[in-house]
Amino acid sequence: MRQYELMYIVKPHLEEEARNTLIENLHAILTNNEATIDKVDEWGLRDLAYEIDHITKGYYVVTTFTSDDRAINEFDRLTRINRDVIRHMIVRLDETN
Repeated sequence: MRQYELMYIVKPHLEEEARNTLIENLHAILTNNEATIDKVDEWGLRDLAYEIDHITKGYYVVTTFTSDDRAINEFDRLTRINRDVIRHMIVRLDETN
């Protein structure tokens, strides 16, 4: 198991309740595939670096978790087909041993 950092951007038009449900569902994808979530940091609504499909703002969420490849592959697969997630990126954190 390795530690990863995940950042994803949710469309800004979602109501707070729908956004919170979406975030819970996205984290459930990881935990249902034996990942453990270490930290969740919601950055909130911010400007995008560049316009994506006529959208200029997004709700940023950064999550640190420990997992194997199965959870990452499933998360990647499901977020690519989710229309409410604008972009996502998963980065493996370096081991400092």
